[in-house]
Amino acid sequence: MSTSYFEHDADIGIIGRGLTIEQSFEAAAHAAFAIMTDLEAVHPVDAVIIDFDEPDVELALVVWLNQIFGKAREFGMVFSHFYIRRDGDHWHGKILGEKWREGLERGVEVKGATLTMLSVKQIGPIWESRCVVDV
Repeated sequence: MSTSYFEHDADIGIIGRGLTIEQSFEAAAHAAFAIMTDLEAVHPVDAVIIDFDEPDVELALVVWLNQIFGKAREFGMVFSHFYIRRDGDHWHGKILGEKWREGLERGVEVKGATLTMLSVKQIGPIWESRCVVDV
């Protein structure tokens, strides 16, 4: 599983790669939160569950990321561990992190995932999920 991000105009693009669609979604979430802070410093002490239905895998990536960003704002948290499973059109996720605290360096705030450059595709044995996020 690998993560990366790239500049796109005034926004930032994220890329997640994995052996499954789910792993690529998890890596994309990791890439997005790596823009916000050093994830090695985040303690995965609190869990939040995310459930949604979406038949389109590309739109599912945007829903997944936006739900995580929403939970981060709602609870004043930053997340560092991401898990998602797909059962047909239903997606079930678990994210782990902690409340923002002194000592966690704040990078760029990610406001949401967009449809810009949205892509979920298999390249050989690897799945790649990407989109641009608003910062």
